[in-house]
Amino acid sequence: MAFELDQSKEALPLYIQIKQDLKGKILNGTWSEGDKIPNELDLCKLYDVSRTTVRDALNELVWEEYLIRRRAKGTYVLGVPGQRQDSDVYETHFRSFTHQMKELGKEARTLKAEVMRTPASAFIAEQLGIQEGELIYEIQRVRGVGDTAIVFFKTYIHVPIELSLKPEDYYGSLYQMLLGLGIKVKKVQEYLEAVNPSESLQQILNIEPNQPILKRVRSTFNEQKHFSEYTECYYIGERYRYYLEFDQISK
Repeated sequence: MAFELDQSKEALPLYIQIKQDLKGKILNGTWSEGDKIPNELDLCKLYDVSRTTVRDALNELVWEEYLIRRRAKGTYVLGVPGQRQDSDVYETHFRSFTHQMKELGKEARTLKAEVMRTPASAFIAEQLGIQEGELIYEIQRVRGVGDTAIVFFKTYIHVPIELSLKPEDYYGSLYQMLLGLGIKVKKVQEYLEAVNPSESLQQILNIEPNQPILKRVRSTFNEQKHFSEYTECYYIGERYRYYLEFDQISK
């Protein structure tokens, strides 16, 4: 019997219902590790929904590492996290801004994006573990909800493949884009601190000089893919809360 979506007002969003059904197929063994799943158009017909709804469901499962996209090939089952054969997969509580907003029932938007190819300064080279002067990608983005800015990201990426230099290609989730290129974060380091906004930050985020800012500094790596990233995130304090979730706490 085909899966039927609950269209009532009290029901979960359609993409969540589809995500749960697809995830159930992985958990119950209908789909096994390495299996290719139906393409987006076939899933649209199966569930009778838009491509955007199907894509949102798949994005969730890609982020949770149940699925992986392979360029020009399709979407494949990674398996159940923690039970896969690739036991070197790095499990982390790290989540993107896009994923955090979805958990709060909101849709993240990129309000402005810029990307350039530039030589690494001494400081950035040290953060990325490369030689000073090596060419890297610098990506600057203002993200928020609706038309309201919440955070400014300044990201530096060293990667052995060519990335797009079109700003419009960076309006979605950066990590989803990297996953689509076969690059998955394996190691994450982060720290948080409260700072006063610089004059440039005041202009970028359109805030007052005395508005508190939460600065989140993140480094991510995948040594096997020769990938490294260094990002400085500046959140408007009154518009953002940083949540952590743990299954247990070591004493």
